[in-house]
Amino acid sequence: MPTTVRIGTRASALALTQTGHVATALSSAGTLDAEIVHVRTDGDRLTGSLSALGGTGVFVTALRDALLAGDVDVAVHSLKDLPTAPMQGISLGAVPPREDPRDVLCAREGWTIATLPTGARVGTGSPRRKAQLLAARPDLDVVDIRGNVDTRLGRVAPGDLDAVILARAGLARLGRLDAVTEVIDPAVMTPAPGQGALGVEVRSPGTVESLGEDLAAALAALDDPRSRLAVFAERTLLFCLEAGCAAPVGALAWIDETTPDDPRLTLDAVVISLDGSAQLRRSGSVRLNTPQKDLGHPLLPTTLGPVVYGKSPYDDLAIALGRAIADDLLASGAAAIADIGPRTADLR
Repeated sequence: MPTTVRIGTRASALALTQTGHVATALSSAGTLDAEIVHVRTDGDRLTGSLSALGGTGVFVTALRDALLAGDVDVAVHSLKDLPTAPMQGISLGAVPPREDPRDVLCAREGWTIATLPTGARVGTGSPRRKAQLLAARPDLDVVDIRGNVDTRLGRVAPGDLDAVILARAGLARLGRLDAVTEVIDPAVMTPAPGQGALGVEVRSPGTVESLGEDLAAALAALDDPRSRLAVFAERTLLFCLEAGCAAPVGALAWIDETTPDDPRLTLDAVVISLDGSAQLRRSGSVRLNTPQKDLGHPLLPTTLGPVVYGKSPYDDLAIALGRAIADDLLASGAAAIADIGPRTADLR
């Protein structure tokens, strides 16, 4: 008889859609039955700007409390919502394959960032998006908004907003890509660290013994090492900068395998002032086939087992890359541009 796994999630349409994908994947082997448990978070109850409410953690705390209390067995988050500091008693169990992490413009009249009229009103609740938008178009009127995807799209109408900026991944999961008028080049708007990826959290230590054989195997099959390494590099950078949602920091990492015998993990990052008037961009890469006698794994295997930070032999490479780019940004004066500062402790 299949074991029931209780999956905690927010009750928004996007969260339920994302969790549905995870539930299907976990139960696909036939050894698990998935039960979705709705958890109401502070971010769902409270109004006001995200930064004023205390950052992305407002969407996470209640889910983590339910996980630690044993009310759910796993919790599904948008990975960009997860604080970068470690949480005692909780581990990252899997990062499923990542959706396209880019931001998109959804505008009236088919407008793009370049063709928006002077003074056009553009809605976003993200300081990162606002700052990069103003860097590209300082003449625009950027309006702070909140709400689910349908609420935001519904505000694009004469007399209200001329456009909104959203994550392409969320629209793709909801089948709403028809609303997109421009997929924004990351060179113009670098995504948030972890954007487009999901994080499946479990109670620590996240081992086969603590999770049970069936759930551990299902998480291992769900985890995508390429996606995980990319977001790990991005989140390490964010961690080292001590930057939260109020700091306009963008980061995008990916694995370049165009040369099969020399794959590289590359990370692009930006720190930008809130008004878009100053910015620093840095990029770097690390080879993933660096010979190390103690790796003990083939290059980028299909699965590396349930993920606890630091357990993959490649995690150290992602950590080093994120730290190197963060150090470069700080040495170049990033702290004078945005409210960030160095953190020397380890992410794990």
